[in-house]
Amino acid sequence: MDHRLLDIIACPVCGGKLAFNKERQQLICNLDSLAYPVRDGIPVLLENEAHKLTQDEKAS
Repeated sequence: MDHRLLDIIACPVCGGKLAFNKERQQLICNLDSLAYPVRDGIPVLLENEAHKLTQDEKAS
């Protein structure tokens, strides 16, 4: 994930900053506890594609 892209994209729900989880290939919004998938290097920033973070995901 390009770090410049992370500087300009935001959570579509709250507008908060997103963090990239390279191992799981997802963008994390800690404010909403949501994870957005990254497919073929492209962030899928659709609320209906996001899932709630599990306790395991929150810990990593």
